[in-house]
This record gives sequence, C-alpha cells and structure tokens, in this order.
Amino acid sequence: MAQEHDKSMMENLYWWGIPTFFRCENTGPAGKDIALVGVPHSTGNGTTERDQHLGPRAVRNVSAVARRAHMEFGIVPWEKASVIDVGDVPFPRANDNEHCIEQITEFYNGIDESGARPVSVGGDHSITGGIVQALGCGRIAGGEPVCFLHLDAHTDVFTKVDHFLGAEKSAAHWGAYLADQGKVDPTHSMQIGLRGHPRTLDWLQPSYDYGYNVVTMKEFRQRGLDDVISQIKTVLNGKPVYITFDLDCLDPTIAPAVSNLEAGEKGFDIDEAVGLLRAVRGMNIIGGDIVCMMPTKDSPNQITALTASAIMFEMISMIAEYVGTDG
Repeated sequence: MAQEHDKSMMENLYWWGIPTFFRCENTGPAGKDIALVGVPHSTGNGTTERDQHLGPRAVRNVSAVARRAHMEFGIVPWEKASVIDVGDVPFPRANDNEHCIEQITEFYNGIDESGARPVSVGGDHSITGGIVQALGCGRIAGGEPVCFLHLDAHTDVFTKVDHFLGAEKSAAHWGAYLADQGKVDPTHSMQIGLRGHPRTLDWLQPSYDYGYNVVTMKEFRQRGLDDVISQIKTVLNGKPVYITFDLDCLDPTIAPAVSNLEAGEKGFDIDEAVGLLRAVRGMNIIGGDIVCMMPTKDSPNQITALTASAIMFEMISMIAEYVGTDG
C-alpha cells in the first residue's frame, strides 16, 4: 500500500518522469479504444508565430497534474476505456506544409484502421485537414463523411485566397477543401464562436455558401448557451462527430498563449466552452483535436496548456463513456 501511495504521488508531479498525455502508456493503437496523438506542426499557419509545434510537449508536461476522474459523468475514463499515447506524427520535412499534411493523413490512416478514436493536440489548425482526410468516410466513421463541432474565432473556410503565405492546405482552408473532397458534411456541422479578424464585410459568406451552421459570437450572446446546445443536438444527432477546438475561441484572459489572438470581443469562458462540448455527449464522437497553442507566450503558471489539457480530458471522457457502453 505504501508503494502504491508513493507511485500515485509521483505521477502527479509534472516535472518527474517521461511525459506522456495523462501519464498514459506509450504504445501503438492496435486493440485500443482511444489514441492520444501529438501533431507538432506549425507551417500551415504561415505566420512568424510558428511555435505552435511546441503545443503537444507543453500539454504532455502539465497533463500529469490534470484531473483523472470525471465527477459530472461519474466515470474514470481510464477505467472505462483503454487509452494510450501513440506519440507524435513525424515531420522529416517540417517546413513543407503540403508534405506535412500528407504525413498527418498517412499517420491517421493507420489509427483509423486500428479502430482507436484519436484525440490530438496541435500544432496549428491545418492539422485538422490532414486528420480528417484520413477519418472522413473511414472505418471509425462507418464510411460516412464526418460532421464538425467546430469551436473557433475564425471560419477556416477562406476560399477567396488560394493559399496563405504559400501554404495551400493551410489553417485557413481546411474547412473548404475537406467539404470539396466529401470528407465532411457541412450541412450537419456547427461552427460556433466566430468573432475574429474580418477584413471584409462578407468574410462569413464562404461558410454560408458551403452550408455550415454558423453561430457567431454575437449570435451566441443573443441566443444564450442553452439555445445553441439545443441546435447542436439537433444538427449532429445520429452523425459521426469530429470535434475541433481552436483555443482562440476562448477569451484571451483565459487562453493568452494562442496564435491569432482576437481581443476585440469577449470569447467563451471555460464553462461556456465545456457546456458546448458536452452537447455531443452520448453521440458517436470519432475523434477530436485542440489546436493553436503557443507555449512560448504562455503565462508562468502555464494556464493555456492547463486549459488545453482540461478540454482534452472532456473529449477523452465523452468518448470513453460512449465506447464503454454503446460503442
């Protein structure tokens, strides 16, 4: 008993041992329910703020101190499902965005074939394109296009430009090209919290043209959390759901270490964001990602990394609850 107690204490020390997500075993996805993945890619954003590739290491570091039991759900996800850390997607040509996106797709093809549902930490938001190129119409999705629960300050459906500073499958384009490929169904997808970086009055039009269900931050404030949750449940009901969570949807006071900060309008507080995520509890969540963290800009207490780990825990818990019962 004393030895077990000491081991438990040590596993809560973020500075001790070899970091993995939530201290999970580092192994392959075969025979597992949930695969935690690092995607240290940052050339899809095309800006000088490229240290988003440090995000996975930062979350692995602090996740040692993160919660392990979900009190609201009444489950311990690690007991409900088999969860492992499969490591990072390798990027031997890290400055070549298009090559990296294909590397991501190849890596996730293997995860999809294994049947493990991936929960990933980026990396900039271009990683979602690479991931869903593999998961859309794949094994876990039952051959169907995926449907997004997309929380973000930006649409990432910027069809009016053909590249972003040289990156074609960029952080600004995945919402469009995945729809063009038939990997995602926009008409049963939600984009929520959009508030940022408009350069033209019609900046939301591409999302409307593709058929995405858009809820701007202004609309969210007018309608309220419960009404938007009701819409999520209606739009995504019965569909294979993929959650993509850009940390810039949160207010900068909560998540200061993100790229493309949007400080001109209040973002979500953490309770609102978690409430929106839990709208898909009990649904067929085939995977999710958390993107756009910039650890070199985080506060000394690593609040953004801690927040990212909390969001990751919510995704893990919902998937574990599903595969442990109805999956």
